[in-house]
Formats: sequence, structure tokens, C-alpha cells
Amino acid sequence: MPALVLLGAQWGDEGKGKATDLLGGSVDYVVRYQGGNNAGHTVVVGDQKYALHLLPSGILSPGCTPVIGNGVVVDPSVLLSELSGLNERGVDTSKLLLSGNAHIITPYNVTVDKVTERFLGKRKIGTTGRGIGPTYADKINRVGIRVQDLYDESILTQKVEAALDVKNQVLTKLYNRRAIAVEQVVEELLGYADKLAPYVSDTVLVLNQALEDDKVVLFEGGQGTLLDIDHGTYPFVTSSNPTAGGACTGAGVGPTKIGRVIGILKAYTTRVGAGPFPTELFDEDGEALRRIGGERGVTTGRDRRCGWFDAVIARYATRVNGLTDFFLTKLDVLTGWEQIPVCVAYEIDGKRVEELPYSQTDFHHAKPVYEMLPGWNEDISKAKTFGDLPKNAQAYVKALEEMSGAPISAIGVGPGRDETIEINSFL
Repeated sequence: MPALVLLGAQWGDEGKGKATDLLGGSVDYVVRYQGGNNAGHTVVVGDQKYALHLLPSGILSPGCTPVIGNGVVVDPSVLLSELSGLNERGVDTSKLLLSGNAHIITPYNVTVDKVTERFLGKRKIGTTGRGIGPTYADKINRVGIRVQDLYDESILTQKVEAALDVKNQVLTKLYNRRAIAVEQVVEELLGYADKLAPYVSDTVLVLNQALEDDKVVLFEGGQGTLLDIDHGTYPFVTSSNPTAGGACTGAGVGPTKIGRVIGILKAYTTRVGAGPFPTELFDEDGEALRRIGGERGVTTGRDRRCGWFDAVIARYATRVNGLTDFFLTKLDVLTGWEQIPVCVAYEIDGKRVEELPYSQTDFHHAKPVYEMLPGWNEDISKAKTFGDLPKNAQAYVKALEEMSGAPISAIGVGPGRDETIEINSFL
């Protein structure tokens, strides 16, 4: 069975956790392949709600092996805290595998992240302040600390020294902060070694052997397509590749192993942090979407910016990811609107543009061109089949499917695990 990739097709927060959890009972491995604890997933199982930040959503599915791949950046204290919280609630976390090649978020990465954002002032990117960007920068600059380094004190010390040679100069001379002691960092990081040891593994070998044995492997992206470092709304992006190609590099699995790529679309659009957002609403409709949809970041706690569905970015996500399917979430939130605007194109300098402009300047000046679709008032949370939906809700889904360029194979009609309409099986 080829691997599946499941990723966000907007700016993140589309409901990937619900989609991954839905598949978790049918797959053997669920793999996080990029990002860090700046990506939050909410999964509702029965009357229990779980907020996951770093762990793959599959950890809540018995029989599924959750994997943190080499492309993820890991804050050991956050990981251990999250594991402890799940254990206290009776969730078995013993199957977790952690790549020895994943990079560690060190205390100085978090410090640099926070002071840099404050220094930028109005020009700030809107990071979560959790050290993700600086850790990826260290990785590219080849001064990063990997999980495997926790098990060789000499190498760990040398790498921390190399990283702090420059960072302490920046902290003391540019930001007027105290220098960070090498010994203090090394001692803290070594304190995690024994606690993480049961999970550390050669995940590249494990995953490739699993695929050779016809196991089903699901790769779960954090954030979303428009936050990709290469293909997103740069510079207001994350520091990794949530797009489908990131699954290959972030988990060590070749592209020929991937059979389906599933994009998660919210029935409207949200975004957290700074950056352009053509369909953003500043009126009572925007506030209603935020309130009804519970649009507050799982990890950040920040209110999400809300707007109408944007078919232009959906088409873009289909193209850059090679999407084979969509999972449409939160359709129930739109119940009650007489008419629902959908952005079908942009107006830029008086011209109609139907594809995402490659120019950052053009995208900043894009104005949405809306098509009005009829709404519905019926409660759809109990719908089990597509035919159970009101006619106008069916028409809305079909219109989004046609505009977005890939079939909508599942629809979320509520937050619960069982509040999903499956049109086409993903497996």
C-alpha cells in the first residue's frame, strides 16, 4: 500500500487533527514530518478533547505507531510534558518513535526567537516565539543540535559552544541581553537524554521497511500550504515545508512511495499571525465565523483572522501539492447564512486574476472577487451521507470542489470523531 500525505491546503488550522485521527484506526504509522510545537491539532474522541502540539494525532489510535520524523524540530520539555499529560489521561504513548536525526530546540533558540521578534517591532513576522525558526536556521547553518547528540556529551558540548560563539555576541552587543553559559545548556539538554531514550529510533529505516511490508503509512503535515517556506506567502511563513514534498525529505521516504495526497480545506478561511489575507473580514460576519467556529489557536491561544472561502488558494494548493483529494472541514459553521460569498478570483490593479500571483506585491494588493452561493438553516451535524445534507449545502460543496480542482472525499459536519461524511474512502 503506498503512503498517504495529509496536509493543510490553506494557512493551517484547517482541522488536520480530526482528519488524521479519522484515518488513524486504519493505518499502521502516522508520521509528523516537519514543524515543531508551533502546530496545534485538536482531536475530539467521544466527550474527550485532546490538544496536541508536537505529537502526531495517531497517538490517540490504538494499534497505530506515531512517529516524529527527522524533519521535525523538537523541544524536549514540551514533548515530555505532552507525553505525561496523555499518560495521565490513560493514553498509551509507549509506541512513539523519535528520529535520532530530528533537531533539538535549545533554550537559546527560544531566547533568540523572542528577542528578535521584539526587536523587529512593526516588521515582526508573527512567530509563536517557541524557537522554531532559529532552530531551523541552526540546522541550515550546520550548528544545530540533533537528538542523537544527547548521547555523546563531548560532541554535544562542542556543538553548543559553536552555536553560542555567535549567538552570545548578538545577544550581548545587539540586544543588550546576558550571555548564555555553555555548561548550563549542556546540563539541561543531558537531563533529557534518559527520558527520551526509549523513543529514539532510526525512523527512516523503520518507515521504509514498513512500506516494503505493505503497511499503511500516513504522513501528517503541520501548518498549511500557504505557510510553506518556499511556496507560502513569504516572509509571513513557517520555517519548514508543510507541502507534500516535505514529507519525503522530512521522513526519508522516496516520492515513488506516495500514492495519495489529501488536502484539508476549511469551508471558510482562517489565518494566524501577520501577512496578506485577501478574504479577511473585519465585520460582524468575521466575528460570527470566529465565535461559531471556535477560532482560537490550539498552540498559540491567539484569535484567528477569519474570512470567506478562497478558491484561488485552494487551486494553488492542488497544484503545488499534487492533491488527489480534499477533506472539507467545518461545513456546519456556515449554517445560518442566507448567502455565502466565495472568492473565485482576485482584482489586481483593475485586472481579474484567477491564479495566485507569484509576486508578493501583487498578492498584497489583491482584492477578492466574490460569487454568492445560497445558504441553509438546517442543522447538518447529524448528517451521515452526502444526500442527508440540505440541497444548498450540497450545492456549496459541489461548487467548492469544481473551483478547487480535486474531489472532496470527506466532509466534517461537527467537531466529533463521528461527525464526518465519507464520500470516497481514502484507503
